[in-house]
Amino acid sequence: MRQACRMEPTGEEHSPSVGNLVAAFENSRRTPGAAARAHALEDTHHSPELAPGPWATPDLGEALGPGPRTVSRQYLSSLKNKLSSRTWRKSCQPAACPGPGTQEPEEKRIVQELLETEQAYVARLHLLDQVFFQELLREARSSKAFPEDVVRLVFSNISSIHQFHAQFFLPELQRRLDNWSAMPRIGDVIQKLAPFLKMYSEYVKNFGRAAELLATWTDKCPPFQEVIARIQSSEASSSLTLQHHMLEPVQRIPRYELLLKEYVQKLPAQAPDQADAQKALDLIFSAAQHSNAAITEMERLQDLWDVYQRLGLEANLVDPSNTLLREGPVLKISSRRSDPMERYLFLFNNMLLYCVPRVIQVGAHFQVRTRIDVAGMKVRELSDAEFPHSFLVSGKQRTLELQARSQEEMVSWIEACQVAIDQLEKRNETFKAVAQGSEGEAQERELQSEQLGLRAPQWIRDKMVTMCMRCQESFNALTRRRHHCRACGYVVCARCSDYRAQLKYDGNRPSRVCVSCYAFLTGSVLPGDKDRRPGILEKGASPGPEQSVICGFLQLTGDKWSRPGPRGWCVIPRDDPLVLYVYAAPQDTRAHASIPLLGYQVTRGPQGDPRSFELQQSGQLYAFKAETEELRSRWVQAIGRAASGRIPGEPEDGDLSD
Repeated sequence: MRQACRMEPTGEEHSPSVGNLVAAFENSRRTPGAAARAHALEDTHHSPELAPGPWATPDLGEALGPGPRTVSRQYLSSLKNKLSSRTWRKSCQPAACPGPGTQEPEEKRIVQELLETEQAYVARLHLLDQVFFQELLREARSSKAFPEDVVRLVFSNISSIHQFHAQFFLPELQRRLDNWSAMPRIGDVIQKLAPFLKMYSEYVKNFGRAAELLATWTDKCPPFQEVIARIQSSEASSSLTLQHHMLEPVQRIPRYELLLKEYVQKLPAQAPDQADAQKALDLIFSAAQHSNAAITEMERLQDLWDVYQRLGLEANLVDPSNTLLREGPVLKISSRRSDPMERYLFLFNNMLLYCVPRVIQVGAHFQVRTRIDVAGMKVRELSDAEFPHSFLVSGKQRTLELQARSQEEMVSWIEACQVAIDQLEKRNETFKAVAQGSEGEAQERELQSEQLGLRAPQWIRDKMVTMCMRCQESFNALTRRRHHCRACGYVVCARCSDYRAQLKYDGNRPSRVCVSCYAFLTGSVLPGDKDRRPGILEKGASPGPEQSVICGFLQLTGDKWSRPGPRGWCVIPRDDPLVLYVYAAPQDTRAHASIPLLGYQVTRGPQGDPRSFELQQSGQLYAFKAETEELRSRWVQAIGRAASGRIPGEPEDGDLSD
C-alpha cells in the first residue's frame, strides 16, 4: 500500500500535446465509467512523498471534522464569497524593477511556490484517486459489503482532476521553471490550461452529498470503515482523515487566484508576461465562477432538503427542481376570532405552503394546512386600521388574510409573491397583466360572477356585519346565526345558506352556498322577492374611498342613539353626498340611521373634548366622537360642506376618506 503512494519525478517526462489533453479530457467527460477506467492507469505514474508544506491547512478541522455528516455551510459560504469577490480583478500596479543586487526576482519565487504547492496537491490527488478510491473499489468487488456505485459517488470525477494535474498542468509548470532564464513567463501556460479547471464545478457540486455518503457508510458498514481507517493511519495520509483530503480540490482554485494575483503584482512594468498573466487571471476567475455556481446550487439543494425535513418529507411536496424564495412567520386574520393566529409560510417558485407550527417538534416541525399554487395566485395590500401591515393572498385553493410584523416585512412578502407570480407567467409565456386598477380592492372583495366556484373567495369577517348580507335580517346567538357562503364569502343566515353546490376549487365537493350563488352555479330558479323594492335604509356601505366622500368608525354618544357608547360605521356616499348613513358594521347592507345633512350645524362637543362634535337642527341633536383630532377635523369639514349644500367634486376638494 505504501509503495503505491510513491511516484517517480515527472520533470523528465515528455509532456503530451494540448491536442492530447483535449482528447483525454473530453473522453473522460463523455464516456460513462471513464472515471473508473482512469484508475486502471499503470502504476508508473506515482506522486512524490507527502510532506507538510505551504499547502497545509490548519483550519480544516473547523470546516470538516473527522466524521461530519455534511460539509460546513459556514465554510462553503465563506468560500463562495471569496470566489465571488472581484476586488482582485482590479488593475494591478506593476512593481518596480529589481535592483542590480537582487539575487532572484520576486516573480520567480512565486512561481517556485506555485510549483511546490502543485506537487503536494498532485500527491494528495494521487492518494485520493489511486489509493482510497482503488482500495474501496477492490473491497466492494471482493466482499460485496457495499455497492461500487457508492464509492464512485463519493469520489465523483476525482480521476479526471488527477489525470489533468499529474499529466499536464504539473509537467508544464516544471518545464517552465527549469527553463526560466530563457522564458521567464507562466501566463501563457495558465491561459492554455485554465479552461479545464471548470471540471471542478462537478466535484464541488457533489461534495456535500459525498460527505454525507461517506459518513453514512462509515457508520453502518465495518469493511468500508476498515479500509478507510487503514489508509488514514498510513504515513502517506499524514495522519489526516479522508474528509480532510477530499476538501483539497475545493480549496485549490482560490489558491491559484491568490498566487497568480501576487505574481501579477510583482511583475516589472515592462515584463513580457504582463498581458498574458492578466488574461490568465480572468480565466481563473471564470473557473472560480463555475465553482461558485456549483456551491450555490449545492446550498440551494441543502436548503430545500432542510425545508422538506421540517415539513415531514411529504411525498407530494418533495421536488428537487423547486426553489425556496422566502419563509417566515405571519399572523392569520380569522373571519371568526378577534385575535390573529400564529402561522408560518414557505414560498416556493411554484407554490405557497400555509403551515401551523407543531407543539411537539419531533421529526416534522410544521403541519401543512393549505397548498396554494402560484399559478392563478394574486397578492395585494389590505387597508385595515384594526390590523396594520396586513395583506391578502388569493389563490385557487384558498384565500388568506395575513398580517406581518412590520410594514417592511409586509412589503417584502408582497414583492416575493409577485416575483414568483411574474416568473411563472414568464415561463408559461402568458404575459398576463397583473396590475390592479383603482377599483381593484372592491373587485377583489366581491368575486366576478364568472369566477364563482373557480377560486376560493375572501371571507367577510363576522364582526364586519350585524345582519345577513342577503336578507338583511339581524343576527343573534340563538335563532339567526352567522354562516359563510363558500362561493362568494358573504356572511349569511342559515335560511339564506341552506343550499349545496359543487365548487371546482374545492374538488367539486358539495359546499354550503348562499341563495344567489346557488342560483348562478346550478341555474335553478328559486322563489324570491326580486320585485321587492329596497327600503330607504338599504344602501350598501362602502369601506373604501372610491365610493364615498368620507367613511370610518365614529363613537356614538349622547341620548339620541338607542345604544349610546358603541362605535358605528359612518359613510357619506358619493352617489348621495348630502346624507350621512350610520351602520353597525362596515359590510352591513342596511343602515341603522340616515341623517339628511342639509341645514345642520356642526358644533364642538360637550366638556370641551377636542375629538367630539355635534350635529344640531330644529331640536335634533346627534353627538359623535372621532378617534383622533385630525379625523374629527376631516369629518367636520365634510359634514359642513354637505350641510351647506355643496356637492363634492370641485378641484379644491381633497379625499377625506379614512
